[in-house]
Amino acid sequence: MMKMFFLGALSTASLYFAQTYPASAIPENLKKNANVVVRKDFTTININKIDEVKYQINTVTTVLNKDGNSKAIAYIPYEKGDHISDIKATVYDEQGKKVKSFSKSDFGDFANNTQGVFYSNSRVLALSYTPTQYPYTIDFSYQITNENTVFIPDFVPFSSTNTSLEDAQFKIINKSGIELKTKTYPSKYNYTSVTESDNAGEKTFSYKNVPAIVDALMLPKPVKILPKVSFALTKFNLEGKQGNVSSWKDFGSWYYNSILQPVSVSTPAIKAEVAALNLQGTTEEKVKKIYQHMQAKTRYIFVALGIGGWQPMLPDEVQKKGYGDCKGLTNYMKTLLDEAGIPSNYCVINSNASEVSFDPEFPKMGGNHVILMVPTDKGSIWLENTSQQMAFNHLSYSTTDRNVLSVTKNGIDIIETPSYKAEQNKESQKLNIKLNEDNSINGDGKFAYTGSQYDYSLGFAYMSPKEKNDAFKDRIDILNFEKVEMKNYTNDRDKAVSNFDIDFKANNYSKSMGSSLMFRAVPIYANNFYKSDESRELPFEIRQSFNDEYEINYALPKNYKVDEVPEDVMINSEFGTYKLSFVKNDEGVKVTRSIKVNKGIFPKEKYNDYVSFRKKTLNNDNSKILITKI
Repeated sequence: MMKMFFLGALSTASLYFAQTYPASAIPENLKKNANVVVRKDFTTININKIDEVKYQINTVTTVLNKDGNSKAIAYIPYEKGDHISDIKATVYDEQGKKVKSFSKSDFGDFANNTQGVFYSNSRVLALSYTPTQYPYTIDFSYQITNENTVFIPDFVPFSSTNTSLEDAQFKIINKSGIELKTKTYPSKYNYTSVTESDNAGEKTFSYKNVPAIVDALMLPKPVKILPKVSFALTKFNLEGKQGNVSSWKDFGSWYYNSILQPVSVSTPAIKAEVAALNLQGTTEEKVKKIYQHMQAKTRYIFVALGIGGWQPMLPDEVQKKGYGDCKGLTNYMKTLLDEAGIPSNYCVINSNASEVSFDPEFPKMGGNHVILMVPTDKGSIWLENTSQQMAFNHLSYSTTDRNVLSVTKNGIDIIETPSYKAEQNKESQKLNIKLNEDNSINGDGKFAYTGSQYDYSLGFAYMSPKEKNDAFKDRIDILNFEKVEMKNYTNDRDKAVSNFDIDFKANNYSKSMGSSLMFRAVPIYANNFYKSDESRELPFEIRQSFNDEYEINYALPKNYKVDEVPEDVMINSEFGTYKLSFVKNDEGVKVTRSIKVNKGIFPKEKYNDYVSFRKKTLNNDNSKILITKI
């Protein structure tokens, strides 16, 4: 049985100490669709002064099956200087009988290394435990005190699917004399609600009996479904740097002066580096040359050092070492542009496949990534600085269509990143296919990708020729390839287009019917599975719009003629459009296919309509062409 670590959510340890939480006491509605049930999740936060906050944490989690192990981890992330005490963990069996108790000495102390090789002050205390039966319950508590008061966590019921919650309480005792701002964001789908009380300055928020969110197809992230409460002190401390977050303007000024300015330092070597580029032309041409120069000489390594991991490396460190994280690489790129006399803005963003934006009305520290924006007379230029292959002025699907905190000396401006339309997120296929009497096909094809589909194709840029062939074969498993060769792969980093050609042979494509052969109209398509759901409880999300355009030219075997082709098809839906058409000629058949799908979050009542739309497209992709021997 595999070993696991236990992750504790925040909560107070004093209540229910004598309870053993038998699994039989869990309400049936909380067991439904759940791998784990959070029996208790209590947090008490004591804000003592601008540079001292104490968390008292207690969580009790019942793991119903092995799929829940990773969601019940006894785990304490911390930074150098944090004080951790009163660590306790007790495991109970199904009946609530104690199996084993643990103390601090049983916890391992590890680098908080979740992103490979990097530099960080972050550490983690974690408990290794091998369960012997299910269900079991872990009661985990500890206290931690640190000086950083800028990161008061949001209060949400849970953050992952197949998790239910029995009782959660979040209490804040503010003795600092500093104003504490709070904002409640109700569930847009009335999934559950938070209750709030205020007793002599002690604010308490709670959730009770929140059922699990089933991990359904096309489900929005739980953060988009559940309510949450956000908190922010108007004055705060971050590793000795005190600031004001009463407005985005105040917070931005602090960020600029305390985080960015100390490391916005050029050097003679950097000046010489920019001079050597001999920049000429328009602002866009200069920015592109500097950006692609920077890409060619650096690589990404995560670094969580410097004012809580938020301050970038110095530009000369990145220049000398040739690596950095998003902060360091962005700051280095910004310094290169400064030397060229081109202003740019350091932008903090929430990078995620499902977009998350900042609240313009509630300033607080946040974000998990940094990019750069260069304002010009012709519009903004956006630079993703962590990739050696990303095209100039192109943002990936994980950073488009949301807002950023653009940090300037005058404060923070909240601005939107680009939003790519379906027509920009395009896959183009042009295939020439020779049909053979033994039911196999030989073919060649040209592929091109733009927009978010360009992002998905970038992985090929890092692969050897054999790896490219294997990856393409795995991706297009709808065909029974005997062989496939990818050729002429190019990543056009000026226009954000990737292209490649393929030669292939696939077996069993057609089916013999006497003296005739029958085969499907579209050889390569997304063979996704769509199933109606009459009991759908939550909305569904199409995360990316896209537009695919295919042209397939079939050449017949010798002495064959085209006997039957399907009728042309046109499908219109609020979710998108689909077209399929056929043209017969002396040599064979030309098939043209186009599908456009629109992104968005749609109500649950429309899920089966979407399934019906996609089933129709798949059925038409599989419509049959009949050719007969003369």
